[in-house]
Order: sequence, then C-alpha cells, then structure tokens
Amino acid sequence: MRENAALVALLNTVDRKRDSWSSIAETVERNGSALKVLEHEIDPVGHPLYDDEDPDDFENGEPALFGEDVVPVERERAEALTSAFDDALMEVASWRERGLRFVSVLDGCYPNRLRQVVDMPPFLFAEGSMVQDELGVSVVGSRKADAESVRFAQETASMLVSSGFAVIAGLAAGIDTAAHVRALEEKGRTVAFIGTGITKRYPKENAALQDRIGHEGLVLSQFWPDQGPTKYTFPMRNASMSGYGVATVVVQASEHSGTRIQARQAQQHGRPVILRDTVVDGTEWGRKLASRPGVCVASTVDDVKARLHDLLGMGRALEESVDMLLSAGASRPNDQ
Repeated sequence: MRENAALVALLNTVDRKRDSWSSIAETVERNGSALKVLEHEIDPVGHPLYDDEDPDDFENGEPALFGEDVVPVERERAEALTSAFDDALMEVASWRERGLRFVSVLDGCYPNRLRQVVDMPPFLFAEGSMVQDELGVSVVGSRKADAESVRFAQETASMLVSSGFAVIAGLAAGIDTAAHVRALEEKGRTVAFIGTGITKRYPKENAALQDRIGHEGLVLSQFWPDQGPTKYTFPMRNASMSGYGVATVVVQASEHSGTRIQARQAQQHGRPVILRDTVVDGTEWGRKLASRPGVCVASTVDDVKARLHDLLGMGRALEESVDMLLSAGASRPNDQ
C-alpha cells in the first residue's frame, strides 16, 4: 500500500516542466520502488537514485548517481510531497475498501507489452481476469458505423476468437461494441480499454456490456476511478490499446476520426496495423499510413486473417503456431 501511495503522490504532484506520467512510470519501474523515487524527490541529496543504464556502470563496476549535481528541493516542494503521500495513503485505502483493483508498474501482473512503449501508463485499474502476455488484437473504428462495417467487425472478431486471439476494443458505440459483443457470443476473450475512470459507464448504453466484460473478460482504465470522459482521455486510451495488443485492425474511419490516432500509435509502437481498403480509399491519412512498414491493407476478413498472421510471422501453420504461442507465452488468468 505504501508503494502504491508513493506512486499516487508522485503523479499528483508531478512537475510538468520536467516530467510526465510516463516518465514517472519509467523512473519508478527502473528503480523498482516508488518510495525510493518519492524520497529522492523530497531529499535528492540524502536519497540519491542510481542510473543502471549509464555506460560507466559497466566500465567501473559502480553505479552512477542520478544528478550528482542535485541541490535540495525547496521547502514548499518537500512539504507538498510529504502531504501528498499522507493523502495518497488514505486514497489507496479507500480504493481497496471500494473493491477497486489498482495495478501499478511495480506489479508482476502489469502487462509486459505496455512496459515496452514510451507512453506506458503508470497504473491501471482492472475489473476481471488479467492474462500476462496474452495475444490480443484491437478491432477499432467509427462510432457511427454503417451496417457493412459492423458486419466486417463482427466477422473479424469471430475470426480472431477462432484463431485463439483476444479481441481488444474501446467499448465505444459502433465498431467497438460490435467486436466486443461478437467475441462474447463466440465464448471468446475480450478486453475493453475505457476512456474514463473504472467506476464510470460510458457510453451509458454500454453499461451492461461493460459489466459483462468485467465478469467474463477484462476491463482496464488508466485514469483515476471517478474520471469522466474528456477529449484527452480517449487518445490516451487508444495508445494503451495499441501497446497492449499485438496488432490493430482498423475497420472504418473518417478523415478526422480518433481511430487514426491508434493506427499511428500502433505503427510507432512497432505493432502491425491492418487497414480495411475502404479506410485507405476514403482518407488521406489512411493512404499515407498504408505505405509505411508494418502496415497493410485488407479487403475481406480472410485478407485480415492472412495479413495478420503474415505480419506476426506465423506463416501458413496458423493453428499450430497460435497454440504454441498461447501455451508458451500466456500465463493463467489471475482472477480478482
């Protein structure tokens, strides 16, 4: 609880002139302790951190101090950090009392693939069973999807389930909902990354669906529990969806659709991106993205299946390769 409280205190007092939530997450993970980082922030001279990536570490056999020229922080800053830690202890305790599951970057069940991306969230709130290193594919697209695109999303979800993949989506109306629902109907695994706090239900019409996914699959939020929807939370959610999965399939999107954010993030994360041909034909960003490495175009669900497994290096031995990866790389679900 003290480690979690230290992380929360650091995030609540972040100095945005030099840090971000992702940089704090990276520093905490590298040092293996949020308490150590918090103590350093309060008293950098008395509690130095060590840089385990400094070349001198290997040449001299001794760790190099982070910021050897550091000076004591201002009294006001130290007091603010100390007060924030006290408040965070109570806050973390209240989350536990409310039955909320807080997973920090220090937890062993924190998704390994998210650790690989530069914008990894420092924590997640989770409802449902977490599976480490699971093979998940995002199915994303427009909230105001046409009937043909909804069908395409449903059939893509069916294909993914039958191939042993988890279906990842953002619980939005339209394409996301179609993918989630079909995965559940097929008795498959589905993971929902939401753009609000874990206690919120957005959109309201998907409240029952969110609850069902929390019981049968997994719901993840990277925001404070009672955070409402904002124009910033959804792009952040999309980046995490990209980092969590092994690939992204874009079913439908307009020129200014938020879906393009995930497509670009996935490409930057080194995750394969499969664009439906209508997205490429109908948007300038789709045409530009289609020419980049790791991005391909599909006209049918069979195309998606072939492109996906080619991009993931699975070749023609589809079922055998998926079975091997699942048995070797995925751990058992850890239920709450």
